Amino acid sequence: MPGDQDWWFDEAAGPLVRPYAMTRGRTRPNAPNLNLVTQVQVTRAPSDTSALSPEHLRIIELCHVPLSVAEVAAYVNLPLVVVKVLLGDLIERGDVRAGALFQTTEISDTKLLQAVLDGIRRI
Repeated sequence: MPGDQDWWFDEAAGPLVRPYAMTRGRTRPNAPNLNLVTQVQVTRAPSDTSALSPEHLRIIELCHVPLSVAEVAAYVNLPLVVVKVLLGDLIERGDVRAGALFQTTEISDTKLLQAVLDGIRRI
């Protein structure tokens, strides 16, 4: 019967497999020292983007200014563990660096600060 194999799928649940697929099944980042406040920033424009997912490219786009891992997760609206794995990929490639606080200007965007706070509360 058509549709018998779709008994497990529930449209109301949303994308059940997507985060798992984005990380190719990985649950731990290649860069083990990433935490909520670790600052990440693009080091260079990637020379070959063919191996990068749209999520990787979005992270690169965001990280032209230093951001914390929590801020990146809030901006891309993905679970923290997924963002850590994707950032680990970019760090391993040399496209992004992570470390202590980078010099930044004062953050005056209250929407950004609220998004970070909301993301931390969801954890």
